[in-house]
Amino acid sequence: MKTLAIAAMLLTATSCQRQVQVGSSSSPSASAEVRSAAGATVGTLSLLTTSAGVRITGTLTGLTAGAHGIHLHSVGRCDGPEFTTAGGHLNPANAKHGLENPAGPHAGDLPNITVNASGSAQVDMTTPRTMISELLDADGAAIVVHAAVDDQRTDPGGNSGARVACGIVR
Repeated sequence: MKTLAIAAMLLTATSCQRQVQVGSSSSPSASAEVRSAAGATVGTLSLLTTSAGVRITGTLTGLTAGAHGIHLHSVGRCDGPEFTTAGGHLNPANAKHGLENPAGPHAGDLPNITVNASGSAQVDMTTPRTMISELLDADGAAIVVHAAVDDQRTDPGGNSGARVACGIVR
């Protein structure tokens, strides 16, 4: 009888513990391992849901110094060397490109990143125009780094040049 009572208490405790874990609030998150056209890893970016939107953080290395456009693209594919399989910018509202465009921006438009002389960039930006669930939909999404600075106005890509690195959001 004691064994049965102990087993029932353990089962109840386990059940309560499971409810606490399932009911706990954790923000949806994802990440993207970003690779160069040659296939080398240039860094991993973390994506986390915050009250302000999706926050993207991490360090990218092995890039050319200067400002680079970076965008969320509509398809979770990064076939090199040109990464065209990532599709266009995430743009479910059919807006125009650019954070400074009065008819924009795309949901995937992000501020430029600045790469220092040693080829490293700290990424820390938040976009209120998308959610992790949109990025992890049936066809996924990718983060693409471009060769040049994004002018934040010109449709469809801000004159940001070739796609030099890409990571699938997972």
